[in-house]
This record gives sequence, C-alpha cells and structure tokens, in this order.
Amino acid sequence: MKYWISLVNTTEVDQFIAIAQKAEELGYEGITVPDHLVYPTQIETPYPYTPDGKVWWPHTNPWTDPWVTLTAMGVATTTLRMATNIYLAALRDPFTVARATAAAAIFTNNRVACGVSAGWLKEEFDLLGVDFASRGRRLDEVIACVRQLHSGEPVSHHGEFFHYEQVVHSPAPTQAVPVWVGGASQAAFKRAAANDGWLGVPSKNKRLAEIVNILMDLRRANGRYGEPFDIVLSPMELLSKDFIDSLDKGATYHASVLPWTPSPWGRAFWVEEGEDHRDLAVKFRAMERFKAMMQQVGAW
Repeated sequence: MKYWISLVNTTEVDQFIAIAQKAEELGYEGITVPDHLVYPTQIETPYPYTPDGKVWWPHTNPWTDPWVTLTAMGVATTTLRMATNIYLAALRDPFTVARATAAAAIFTNNRVACGVSAGWLKEEFDLLGVDFASRGRRLDEVIACVRQLHSGEPVSHHGEFFHYEQVVHSPAPTQAVPVWVGGASQAAFKRAAANDGWLGVPSKNKRLAEIVNILMDLRRANGRYGEPFDIVLSPMELLSKDFIDSLDKGATYHASVLPWTPSPWGRAFWVEEGEDHRDLAVKFRAMERFKAMMQQVGAW
C-alpha cells in the first residue's frame, strides 16, 4: 500500500511546500490537491458524500490552481508524486487541460497524475455556462482530446463539444499523464476502468473491497486487466495487512489520508488533545504518528 497526503480542506496554503517536503522525507508516496474553478456562496445541490448533503468546509476555503500548486510542490521535491483529487476538467476546454497537465509533468519529471471526475456542484457549472447534464460526456471528450494533444503531433478532432483542425500542442509531456477517475456511480466506475485508475470516495473497508471487485471485473470486460491500473482508496477505518493482501492483485493500491484534518467521517486521530491542527509542527507530528501506526500493524 502506498500512502498519499490529501490537502483537501487544508487552508494554510503557505505551508504546502513544507508539507510536501516532509511527506517525501517520511516516505509517503504522494500528495493530492482538490479543485474548484469558481465557488458559489449559495448552494442548493446536495453534496453526495455526507449523510445530510452538506459540504464540510466554509465558502471562504482557498482553492489554489491545482496544477500551479502541484508544480510548485514538485520542483521542491525529487521523488514525491502529485495528483489532483479531483480536477474539474469538464469545466475547461481541452487546450487548457492539455497545457496545464503537460507543464506540470515536464517540470516534475513525470511525477503527476490527473485525477478527474464529472463534478457534483451544478451551481459552479451554471456560473461557467457549461451544461451540467452533459458533463460526463464532456469529460470523456476532454480526456480523449488531451491524450491526442499530448502526442505533440498535428491533430484534428470533431466531437459533440469540441472541434478543431490541424493543431499542435507543444511542449508535449515525455510520458503519458495517467488519468485517474473519481466517483462512486456506475458511470464513474466504467470511466475509471477505461482509463488509468480510480480515486476513491470515503468508504468503509467492506465497501472498498466491493468496489475493487467491480473495477477489476470491468477491466476484464474491456480487455485491460493486467495493464497498469491504480486504485486510490479513501478509507474510513484503519487498513489492515490482511485487508490489503485480500485485494485483487491486478491493480496497484494507494490510500489517500487526512492525518490532521477533521472531517464528517471522523476526528483526526493523529492530532492529540490540545494540539492545533493548523500549526505546521502539529501536521508534521500527525504524519509521523500515522506512519508509525501503519508500520505497527504491518500495513505500511
């Protein structure tokens, strides 16, 4: 199991570089950042991953540009991987996505993955003038276009949403940028299985095991079982060695963790009473404690 630090709902953006460097020092696999392009203060769309449908962050939360942020952390480290969890690619055009992901890949020596999902916040799509109902099809087309543009060769495309003739994207990344797909719907599972990985939503271990089986069955059905495939779990309980060993061997497994961040799915168990999780030193200790616990149970 490879462990990633999630910076979701971490508001101290001035600490991000130091957090990335500490994560690398401790042997974490990578770090992820979330994305909203514009954030409305009045929301009626239910958030799909909390029991009451409410978001668990204030509307004043900072949303730094994910690819600038990942690149900054990438050039400050040497081995740490970076990913978006998630990037709202359907709110952008393919050229914007291709340029941002290619630049991040180039400046980090191919240590980035593009985590995407269809998105849940209708009001955000409305503000951008992008049709919410067709966002899944639009995302699929953006992914296809970006893969094409990243060839570095002159390409043309005529689809449902985008049309272009004989364009070239340069510089192109020297390796394909992996596309990981988030979400818990059947459409999300199918989209993930057709690409390079799945980004998990917060779930108990039993449900995570069920989803792994669904994904690997889809990989068998589309003839891609045995090809590299990453599954990023967001566990709501501790992972055991037995649980990890029970997972289908056809994928590489990662876990996205929030060592210091309180959430609707539980308190931050690696922050002790009286500690302020906003302090950088407290974050460092939480990362160290999480690693020690995983090593203790044989799951690191």
